Parts: sequence; C-alpha cells; structure tokens
Amino acid sequence: MTERLYYEDSHRQDFTARVVSCRPEGTGWAAVLDRTAFFPEGGGQPGDTGTINGVPVTDTRETEGEILHFVAAPLAEGAVVTGALDWDRRFALMQNHSGEHIVSGTANRLFGCDNVGFHMSGGEVTIDLNAEMTPKQLDRLEEEANRVVFENRAVRTYFPKPEVLEKIRYRSKKEMTGNVRLVEIENCDLCACCAPHVNRTGEIGMIRIINAMRHRGGMRLTAVCGVNAFEDYRRMCRAAEEISAMLSVPRTETVRGVSRQSEELERAKSETAALRRRLLEMKIAGMTPDGGDLVIFEQGLTGEDLRRLADAGADRCTGVCAAFSGGGGFQYAVASRHVDLKPLAKAFNELIEGRGGGSSSMIQGSCRASEDTIREAVASVFGRAEE
Repeated sequence: MTERLYYEDSHRQDFTARVVSCRPEGTGWAAVLDRTAFFPEGGGQPGDTGTINGVPVTDTRETEGEILHFVAAPLAEGAVVTGALDWDRRFALMQNHSGEHIVSGTANRLFGCDNVGFHMSGGEVTIDLNAEMTPKQLDRLEEEANRVVFENRAVRTYFPKPEVLEKIRYRSKKEMTGNVRLVEIENCDLCACCAPHVNRTGEIGMIRIINAMRHRGGMRLTAVCGVNAFEDYRRMCRAAEEISAMLSVPRTETVRGVSRQSEELERAKSETAALRRRLLEMKIAGMTPDGGDLVIFEQGLTGEDLRRLADAGADRCTGVCAAFSGGGGFQYAVASRHVDLKPLAKAFNELIEGRGGGSSSMIQGSCRASEDTIREAVASVFGRAEE
C-alpha cells in the first residue's frame, strides 16, 4: 500500500521513494512507489504530473488500490527515486478545488442548493446545482464566497472515526461509510473529499463566476479561482483596452461605445437596404423579358432581395421571373402572375440539382447547377407551362 504523502502535507512538492514495480502500459510505463506526493485522479480533481528522477510523469491514477504513475521511461524496481510535482499546475488545481468547495458550501448555506455535479478542466470549474438562482442571488453567492477567501479562514482535513462520522452533518453526493476524509472550511463548508486542498482560504486569492446557465432544472456555474481567475481578469482587461482604443472611449465606458456603434450600424443597415431596393427597382425597370421570361443572376442578394426582385419582375413578364444569387451554388426565387409554379417545383429542382418549394405564385430554394443549365431549365419547365 502506497503511503499518501499528500494527506500529510498538501503543499509538499518533492519527495524520495522506492520503486515497488514498473510495468509497460500503453505507449509508456506505469510505476508504483512505496510513498508518493502525486495525487491520483479523484474527487473531481485531475491526477498530478511532474517528474520522477527527471522522467516525465504524464498522469497519476488509482486502480484497485494501487497509485499508478504514468512515466515516459521505465524505472528500475527497488531503486530509490526522487519525485517532483509540477507545482504550478497542482497549486492551481488546489485553488480551483478549494474554491469550488466554498462556492458549493455557500450556495447550500444561503439558498439550500445542493451540488449534484462537479468537473475541473482547462483551468475552469463546472458546478451543477439542483436549483435555479436569480442574477441577484448569483451576485450574492460570488460576494460571500470571496468574503470567505479574504478572511483567510482555516482549511482542515481529517478522517473521523466511523462512530463520530455518523453524527456529523457534511455534504456528500452519495452515502459514505468507513474511512471517510472530510474537508472543513471554517464557518463555511464541511464536505467529504479525497483531494488535496489549500491550508487557508487566502491562498485562493479570488473566485469569479464567469458563466451561469439553466441546466436540468437547476444551474450550471462555471468558475475560475486563484491564478486562473487572475489570468481571466488580465485577458478581460486587455480585451477592454483594445475595444476602448477601437471605439475611442475610456475603458470604463466601452458599453456606451458599443451601444453607439450598434446604433450607427443599424442606421447603416437601413440605408443600405433602401439603396439596395432602389438599385433593384432600377435593374427591374431596365429588364426585357426573353420569350416571356426574366432570368436574373445578381451577386450579394439576400433571400428577401431575391423574393422582392422575382416578385417585381413577375409584373413585367408573361412567363416567370427567376432570380438567382451566389457562387458555387445559388439561392433562388421564382415568381409568376401567369404560371402555376407549385406543381412544377419538383421537376425544376431535379434539373438544377436544387431543393425548395413554395406556392402557386412563388417558389424558392437553393441549387448547385451552372448558370447555363439553370437558364435551360427555366425555359424547359416553365416555358412548356406557358404553352
């Protein structure tokens, strides 16, 4: 049985141990030591990485009571080795995990929410709660969680005796018996957990809830803590600085600047739409039907533009007005005052490799045929209908 040094000291960064076994595993090897500070994956926290005698440790997991260190090269059985954790990564994980306990414990204490799911990945913590929360409640949750951090409260871990455990009220997603490890955050939370944590809440630095969404009748929160919260804050500040420079407004007034830009964009869209309508009207006025039909190819038209163009063109011809826009594939609209289009849509789409349909007076869709093929299909399908 491997001695778990991380239970004695969660901040221990290196240690010496004896190699109990080392066997091939996948593309590398799995080593078992007689003692380790490497935490195996568990309790929602990923396994540690680092080195053993300079050999990279890519992951640590527990299988059937054995703590396996996945190493890139074999270690000699019986050899005394030195292990070193990737401490920056481990400490960030501890900050996030202890921060999650604070958020979950505070949500339970303030609003009666239970944590029903938890995941750590990519420097973020995902917390699933079994009840919805209002924006005001979320603000209070974040404020209270950070109050616990700022007050630098003690974090204690211990294994109570079974007869003591059954009398203790603690958070757990499942019924626990036997040798249960509790993590107690002073005047905040008491939860069953096997992972290493910070010694005092001040080590977490800051907790930020960066996203909250409804999920399965409750809430899914995404949070960042400690160094990850600092990195997120720095990214947000840099983004705000870039936006403020582009909008020529102070960083604290970027919302006003974006609002102004949005209003200007809407005005520009309206003006562009009016100009486009005028351009289409001019284009239609200069059209001459070919054998009773109008076939128009124009770049950059929206679906609404195509419908408007086809509908206006239908007033100027005795056959159909077919409008197409695109490249490497077309969107289309076909309108007519004289031809019943609905029963012809299928035959037309077959000839132009298209999909679509509509009413007796207008059909619309998309196609992949060439311009020449489309012109031939219009004459073939709708020309016969005129006759």
